[in-house]
Amino acid sequence: MLLPWLILLPFIGGLLCWQSERFSRVLPRWIAVISMALTLLVSLLLWGQGHYSLAVPQGIPQWQAEYVYPWIPRFGISIHLALDGLSLLMVVLTAFLGLLAVICSWREIERYEGFFHLNLLWIIGAVMGVFIAIDLFLFFFFWEMMLVPMYFLIALWGHKGSDGQTRIRTAIKFFIYTQVSGLIMLIAILGLVFAHHSATGVWTFNYEQLLGTHLNSTVAYLLMLGFFIAFAVKMPLVPLHGWLPDAHSQAPTAGSVDLAGILLKTAAYGLLRFSLPLFPHASAEFAPIAMWLGVISIFYGAWMAFIQTDIKRLVAYTSVSHMGLVMVAIYSGSQLAYQGAVVMMIAHGLSAAGLFIICGQLYERLGTRDMRQMGGLWGKIRYLPGLSMFFAVASLGMPGTGNFVGEFLMLIGSYKVVPVVAVIAAFGLVFASVYSLIMIQRAYFGQSKATVTMTAMSSRELIMLLSIVVLLVALGFFPQEILVTSHAAMANIQHWFTSVSSNSYTGL
Repeated sequence: MLLPWLILLPFIGGLLCWQSERFSRVLPRWIAVISMALTLLVSLLLWGQGHYSLAVPQGIPQWQAEYVYPWIPRFGISIHLALDGLSLLMVVLTAFLGLLAVICSWREIERYEGFFHLNLLWIIGAVMGVFIAIDLFLFFFFWEMMLVPMYFLIALWGHKGSDGQTRIRTAIKFFIYTQVSGLIMLIAILGLVFAHHSATGVWTFNYEQLLGTHLNSTVAYLLMLGFFIAFAVKMPLVPLHGWLPDAHSQAPTAGSVDLAGILLKTAAYGLLRFSLPLFPHASAEFAPIAMWLGVISIFYGAWMAFIQTDIKRLVAYTSVSHMGLVMVAIYSGSQLAYQGAVVMMIAHGLSAAGLFIICGQLYERLGTRDMRQMGGLWGKIRYLPGLSMFFAVASLGMPGTGNFVGEFLMLIGSYKVVPVVAVIAAFGLVFASVYSLIMIQRAYFGQSKATVTMTAMSSRELIMLLSIVVLLVALGFFPQEILVTSHAAMANIQHWFTSVSSNSYTGL
């Protein structure tokens, strides 16, 4: 069975990286590359073997791949892994960006290479577990497993321009935000399990069995909030976003690629997979609040990006803005908006990864991330300015890129249900053009301020960025494969949510 190997390959590869460091500093890197390449291959094989576009009975999860092994039968806990169109796309994105994260750190990491790759690959393995775990205990297990390796990435291999205490404080801040919110979600999971046992006499953490649990409105609302808070922190949603800019500013490039490209997507996935189907009535009641929080995040993220001088913090705040729009789409109840959100999650993961890789390449050459100390770089290095321009305009939703398709579908789908919110959100996206162009203008145009000689891009750096460009353009011109793959899963999620929400917020 291929499904468990999505988790096992990164875990085993990480351990081999750790142990191989004693023989060679280069060996852990090659083991990590091979491990992630095999993981990507397995994810593509699963895509080719499944029939993800097949229509399914509404409200009944239909898995194209499934693995079940009893773990703690007394409490209904099992190693239950499953794959549908939504989780498949997230798995493929994770495997690809995981491979890029390994490659982009090839020269950046100069100490403890084995332990670094252990943490990097274990983050990937834990994220894979989040995307395919259907047992809620197992889901929480992998959700928490992501935290410790990311803590070490920030604390041990963070920004070279800051002192160790700053990196440690940032890592602790990230850990506290995510750990506290995770504990709140654990309480909600246990509350749901106890409620199910009270109603049926059966202990279970199985997603499919918990879907039909009868809850009174107050209990359902409180449990839903427990899930929502955990996902809102990880997304992140204003005002629970405080950890993200600091984490990005201190994390190594590979850590930022993982954070923006992968970890933020676990939150949107969690809302679609768990919050909406498990608590449809409560989610429908909470939808107006969630959507307005999304709108606030769009404007706040855009404004904060505009006033940044650190190019990496600027890119970090763009993620807050973009994920705010994803939040609006998720709670709109529109299947078109749902599919747009999936496209946007993929496109944002790719474009944000590209921007953070470029930030890392600029820092390696200039020794600074302060845009006030840049300028005049356009003619000093081949390819990098043009690639930076592409990722900047892709981030603002240029036609012909996957970002445009995602934003267009989310806005059109949301407008049919909540026109006022959709129009205001669209105005918020206008600010994206401002901060994206400001970034390019400050870094590449104007008076030259850099005194160092700019080294040419290596083939490794160029291939990394060009691979992302190709995927973003392909997604922009040929999104149909993604839409077809996600259709059945999104229709199923929409059924659970809109069956109770049709009259909850019409006209917002």
